[in-house]
Amino acid sequence: MIVHTVADLRRARRALPGRVALVPTMGALHAGHRALVRAAKEAADHVVVSVFVNPLQFGEQADLDRYPRTLEADAAICAEEGAELVFAPSVDDVYPLPLEVSVRTGRMGEIVEGAARPGHFDGMATVVAKLFGMVRPDLAFFGQKDAQQLAIVRRLVADLNLDLEIVAVPTVREADGFALSSRNRFLSAAERVTGLALSRALFAGRDAVAGGPGSVLAAAEPVLAAAAKEDPPLLLDYLVLADPATFTPVASGHRGPAVLAVAGRVGATRLIDNLPLEF
Repeated sequence: MIVHTVADLRRARRALPGRVALVPTMGALHAGHRALVRAAKEAADHVVVSVFVNPLQFGEQADLDRYPRTLEADAAICAEEGAELVFAPSVDDVYPLPLEVSVRTGRMGEIVEGAARPGHFDGMATVVAKLFGMVRPDLAFFGQKDAQQLAIVRRLVADLNLDLEIVAVPTVREADGFALSSRNRFLSAAERVTGLALSRALFAGRDAVAGGPGSVLAAAEPVLAAAAKEDPPLLLDYLVLADPATFTPVASGHRGPAVLAVAGRVGATRLIDNLPLEF
């Protein structure tokens, strides 16, 4: 069932007994989203998938306008994977009044990906908080591919004492390692070849983990440097080895979990990827 208004959502939500899981998305669903819905279905009695392209997460109007809207196909995927309810609201339903009160993500939202996309994480956290209030889930499922988003959502739940569990689902990749993304459809064949350098750099870093953080970065950097000379080139935004809970860079003698994260632009498409590591 698809509902479009908050009132209809709340009526449908009241009819779902037991544990309810939320999978927040911006639509254009792919196999990575299928994995999220499957994981949610295994953990809960009912699954709600939200499909909403959140304008607060976009720095440029052109990028917002370009984002694919494929609700009919998205709803079919949700039905195939066993989600009972798709919530596909309009902007006016989510933001019925000019926004006065919103979520600020502070330092965590200003570093790494946040430095490249000012205001993005504030917009993300604001809509996620709204969805949590509207759906009232017991669990919410997020992809590991957006590792900094995942860290900020976990902190949102902790800082605001929200009564739900955040579950991370591993990144889904194509056979050659390319991380699935709704934006991949914009890549030409040549751009995709260049973009593959992101995952190749991450895997090179992972293979050097025994040497410590410095070795991981040293192994990943040459892969990205070579991609910068390709046609078309990779324009690197960042390569960072960070604490997965705070996204601050780890020290050279770090022991414990870390995340190797990378982002760059190929043509008009911006790509991100990461790998969790253990030292």
